[in-house]
Amino acid sequence: MAKINLRDFYPFYHSDLFIEIPDEVETALLEAERLEKNYIRRRFYNKAHYSLDANDGIEKDILFVPLSPCEICERKMTTEQLQAAIASLPPKQGKRIYAHYILGMNKSDIARIEGVDESAVRDAIARGLKNMEKFLKKD
Repeated sequence: MAKINLRDFYPFYHSDLFIEIPDEVETALLEAERLEKNYIRRRFYNKAHYSLDANDGIEKDILFVPLSPCEICERKMTTEQLQAAIASLPPKQGKRIYAHYILGMNKSDIARIEGVDESAVRDAIARGLKNMEKFLKKD
């Protein structure tokens, strides 16, 4: 068991508070602190502390954090679930939800293209979202 001062790790502590923690937790806290210091040092070394409007790509390189394999897998599963939910909808609802949320079209444009009233598109999208919610809760 290690003894740490929470004031060293958490800025909202204004007085010393010592607690005993397992060695694994201490290792994790020290690793996180070391990574934070390395990040600050890298940001300063690459001059990313200057204006982020320079458009020289420094801030993108320093701030870009690649996704972990777990996060990639989670995104893929979420995408597959959403695709299955859209596929489970009636064709008109599925097309309208896809056009609005995936393609970024507004409801009036969808209505104009399909030659229907905008309220029909709004209602179809609302019903489709409710049906998707039921489908996703069922899974």
